[in-house]
Order: sequence, then C-alpha cells, then structure tokens
Amino acid sequence: MTAFVLSSPDIPANGTIPQEFEFNGFGCTGRNASPVLRWSGAPEGTRSFAVTVYDPDAPSGSGWWHWMVVDLPASTTELPANAGAEGGQGLPAGARQIRNDYGSHAWGGVCPPPGDKPHRYVFTVHALSVPKLEIPDDATAALAGFMINANALATASFTSLYGR
Repeated sequence: MTAFVLSSPDIPANGTIPQEFEFNGFGCTGRNASPVLRWSGAPEGTRSFAVTVYDPDAPSGSGWWHWMVVDLPASTTELPANAGAEGGQGLPAGARQIRNDYGSHAWGGVCPPPGDKPHRYVFTVHALSVPKLEIPDDATAALAGFMINANALATASFTSLYGR
C-alpha cells in the first residue's frame, strides 16, 4: 500500500516558511500567495479532497484557519502556486474556498504576532468519501472542519514554522 503523503516544493516540512507566504496586512508585508501543494497515495474510495492550513498557536483560544478548500475533485494531485487567490481561478472546477479567519474566501498568509515564538502551521490534505460537502458557501471554518472530519478516509500533513 502506498503511503498518503503531502509535500510542497515551496515550504520545507519541519522547516521555516518563506516570507513571501506571509499575509499582507495586520503589520505583515508578504505577497499573501498560497504555496504549491502536491499529494499522492490517496486511499481507494477517495471521492474528493479538502485542503486545510491551520495555526494551533494563534492567541485566539481556538487557533487560526488560514486556508480551507473543499470539493476538490478526486483526480486532483496538486494545487499550483497562488491557487488560493480570491475568486478561486487557480482551483479545479467545482472546488470552493471556505471563509478563513481573516474573513475572506482565499488563502490568508502566515502572520503571527511580533515577538511570539514561531508558530506551527499545519498543512493537511484530507481524502474524503463524498464527492461534495453539503455545506453552504458561507459555512464557518468550524462547520467545514466538522464535515471534513466526518467524511475523511485518510489525511496527510506536514508542519512548518514561521515567526516575526
């Protein structure tokens, strides 16, 4: 059986996220562009994918959702650079971006508070048993996360760090 793995040529697993992936706002000055993500080895029966990027170290009491993409077709094995742009033009047909904790339906770059220890950013691809999640376009990240986890066959992740 092939292992389900997620990687990025732009962001090293267990390494430091380059500044270009930083948010542009809240005192951060990055390009706010999403990285290339690639995966392989999805389990048999995968009918769609979801991709999430989460910061468990954000001082919010509930972490911070930076990106959430659902309804990626089962044939998808890669998201190109800046697929997370507002409007979703870089995503496969039918895929949807769920509102992130910045309030936009797009990639929201890394932007930990200055002086905090580097935050962990968990990049995850979820292989799902359904072709489409039955959630509204304005679903919260919490609702989308619940439905992703309820329909997950497997997940593959890596974690990288960023601090200012």
